[in-house]
Amino acid sequence: MSPVSPAYVRLVRASGWYDLIVTAGFASPWTYALVHRLLSAAGDAVGLGTMPALTPLQTLYANLMGSVVLVWSVLRVVRPLPLHGLLDGTARVLFSLWQAYALAHGGPGVLWPFLVLEVSFGIAQLAPWARAGAGGLRETCQGS
Repeated sequence: MSPVSPAYVRLVRASGWYDLIVTAGFASPWTYALVHRLLSAAGDAVGLGTMPALTPLQTLYANLMGSVVLVWSVLRVVRPLPLHGLLDGTARVLFSLWQAYALAHGGPGVLWPFLVLEVSFGIAQLAPWARAGAGGLRETCQGS
């Protein structure tokens, strides 16, 4: 798959839909409180641990992350471009690093499924760029 192929553009859109569905609940204090309770209950039910107690600062950071990812997701759903896949793959590397850091420092095990999906989407979106090298980036930037 090339980063400029229709299949790659569908992957970019799919990653946008995934993020939209998963992070929409983080975008407001009211929906985050519900997501927090659901994640805690799910983590507890399957033995992955519960979320830490909800605080105003944690809610603020969740809302900031949710709001930014929500807007970024809509862009990729409405206008999925190969460059968006490159940037999203790069962001997923960063998200994966920070999730792994949290897990290594006692974060709740409920993060594991999210980490697996972040790494998977990151690899899927960056691998075609690695194969295409600088030529793929040049082609994409000239075509945009």
